[in-house]
Amino acid sequence: MSLDEIIENALKEDIGEGDITSVTVIKKGVQGKAQLKIKDTGIVAGIPIAEKIFQKVDPSLSLNLFMKDGDPVKPGDIVFEVQGNIHSILAAERLVLNFMQRMSGIATQTSKVVKKLDGLNTKVLDTRKTTPNLREFEKYAVRIGGGFNHRTGLYDMILVKDNHLDIAGGIVPVMLALEKFKRANKISPVKIEIEVRNFDELLDVMKYGEEMVDRIMLDNFSLEDLADAVRIINGHFETEASGGIDLSTVRKYAETGVDFVSVGALTHNFRSLDMSLKVIRKSFLDD
Repeated sequence: MSLDEIIENALKEDIGEGDITSVTVIKKGVQGKAQLKIKDTGIVAGIPIAEKIFQKVDPSLSLNLFMKDGDPVKPGDIVFEVQGNIHSILAAERLVLNFMQRMSGIATQTSKVVKKLDGLNTKVLDTRKTTPNLREFEKYAVRIGGGFNHRTGLYDMILVKDNHLDIAGGIVPVMLALEKFKRANKISPVKIEIEVRNFDELLDVMKYGEEMVDRIMLDNFSLEDLADAVRIINGHFETEASGGIDLSTVRKYAETGVDFVSVGALTHNFRSLDMSLKVIRKSFLDD
């Protein structure tokens, strides 16, 4: 589903046959201005989405931007002003806030995690733990917060996880399948990553996978075991730590020397950033 389709469907869901409240209490054609005001501290994200929403609702609306995505914000900051037909502004209000509050919350959470790794080379990755149909928005917000995107979906990277290993019969059968894939695709169109759960699986990957595997995911390893695994791998593969990593533990995991840490909480356990769209005009009833 494209960005335009997502926004169009969201507007249909919210507006339906029309905003009966605004039509009832505010005369047709009244013009005005509204400001997006920040009520929290964090990183703003989603301004281009807000612009697109306003334009879809009413192309005659005009925006005056004071900030850009990725800027730090605090209570009282004004991100932009929107001017034009008040009915149109109010029709777009909630969808603009829903997207921007959510995306800014993700960007803020990501920024906090990334800052925990100051001075280290480890990169922060998101996961596929995203809201259905909103993955593009949420992964964009991760990038705005300073993080990096893992695969977009099942189609753009091979990631062999525990269920694949158990169904296929273990590391060796998986390696045979990957070798067959490599032969059929002499220049591999995608990266290949494999999850390991213990040192036996790790050693098997190192023995059989050097020509096939790009990255090893060390899943739910203790900090001590993770450090040992990184030393064993010794740069022969990219390394990724996953499983239960959060703001309080991420630096300790990164200090093991792992190349990446994946943090599902970036997109499934965050707090939306508080903001509001406030109309400046005082009265519309006497026009």
